[in-house]
Amino acid sequence: MCHGELGGFVVGSGDLLRVVHPLATVQGVSHLEVVFRFHLTDRNDLDLGTRRPRDNPDWPEVGIFGHRNMRRLNWLGVSRCRLIRVEGLDLRVEDLDAVDGTPVLDIKPWFAEMGPLGDVRQASWVTDMLGDHYAPAKD
Repeated sequence: MCHGELGGFVVGSGDLLRVVHPLATVQGVSHLEVVFRFHLTDRNDLDLGTRRPRDNPDWPEVGIFGHRNMRRLNWLGVSRCRLIRVEGLDLRVEDLDAVDGTPVLDIKPWFAEMGPLGDVRQASWVTDMLGDHYAPAKD
């Protein structure tokens, strides 16, 4: 099990978050916000300039704050996921956008009141890129 500097969580196989301390478990919420470290990213692969998301020539060049990939100044990622059930120190989740073994720094309950206020806008290329991000895997 990985232990980050700030936490005692790790993404295990099959969308499992293992919590080290029992007081860290959550009850009564449907979704979690998970803060994690991009531990597999090459630290020499950081480019502060602009680039096209997924190198797609049809999409505009954007800076590092215009997309959500792993090349971040602080190497941190955030993902919201569904909490399926709590099993002791294990949190079973769905749709967590992290790979097995990812060091998790924090887990927060998702509250609807903390979501965005007003209309949400985004560039059309984002919908093109992520429209089927959580679609079931094709056999």
